[in-house]
Amino acid sequence: MKKSKSIFTTLLLAVALLCVSAEPVSAGGKKEAVETSSSFSVLVYITGMLAGSPPYELMAAGAESFAASHSNVSVKIYEAGFNQAEWEEQLSSLVASGEFDLVLGSNPSLPEICAGVGKRFPNQKFIITDASYTGNDSICTYMYNQYEQSLYLGYLAGLITTSRMAKANPEKKIGFIAAQEYPLLNKHIVPGFLDGARMADPGISLDFRVVGNWYDANKAADLASSMIAGGADVFAAIAGGAAQGLIKTAAEQGAYVVFHNTNEYSAAPGVIVGCGIMEQKKLVEEILLDALEGKIQYGTSRTVGVKEGYLGFIADDPLYTSHVPEDIRNKFNSFFADVKAGKIPYSLPPL
Repeated sequence: MKKSKSIFTTLLLAVALLCVSAEPVSAGGKKEAVETSSSFSVLVYITGMLAGSPPYELMAAGAESFAASHSNVSVKIYEAGFNQAEWEEQLSSLVASGEFDLVLGSNPSLPEICAGVGKRFPNQKFIITDASYTGNDSICTYMYNQYEQSLYLGYLAGLITTSRMAKANPEKKIGFIAAQEYPLLNKHIVPGFLDGARMADPGISLDFRVVGNWYDANKAADLASSMIAGGADVFAAIAGGAAQGLIKTAAEQGAYVVFHNTNEYSAAPGVIVGCGIMEQKKLVEEILLDALEGKIQYGTSRTVGVKEGYLGFIADDPLYTSHVPEDIRNKFNSFFADVKAGKIPYSLPPL
């Protein structure tokens, strides 16, 4: 009888110990959070290639960083290539597997492609940055105020083209090279660049050229050479890998470049004289947290810019401060502060 009682007591003690060990305790004696969420799979759909495209590189980095800190989240990066005619069918094939809880992309033309895919797969959810699209219960978009970023980069270009910097010529002309034309580029980015430059000097003109694709650096170089011969001395580009042709030509023939979205000063010191920054990585991590917690409002679009902390300018890089004269930097800093404070009046053109 005593032996049976001893066994029973031992069993009770073992159960008690198991119950205690089931609740993790930190070194300080407090219970730690236990992740109990179900698995969450994300497809990062790159409409092009990662290399040479800062928005895509930052999007992928943000998704991978989020997955690294959330054990129940998995991420697949898919590079779709440059043939836009194939994108919808590619995406449909990927979605058909039923593997992904969310498709994440970044391209102004992607919402319409996702809408087409969504007709065949109505349960699939899509989130797209750098785009604006409303009214579809499967799609949520976040649009960067690229007019605003182009406005302050254009203002810097205007200060430089009218300056006495070594590569600035007497012509009041700036240049813009694009991979392709699309509504956001034509209605926000290019007009913002010229409008900002004309806030520095109303007499500035713009030479705008199109490569025709996102990878032909040789053609971009030829365009840049022609534009420099025509008097342009400060350039911007939204051209993916093709922009390398512009940078090379600007270095060889004597011109300056301001860069959207990322820090590229080291790619051509003294040639790249201004870099905007798009906080794509930060935005993607915040989006994925909201998606994981079920907080995304599908069917809506949100615009984010300088005031919200998702667009900025890299003013503390030594390659900027050492190559751009102090008086120009001071004027630009004042202008950028006014943009951030909402003191620069402008109307965001409709898309």
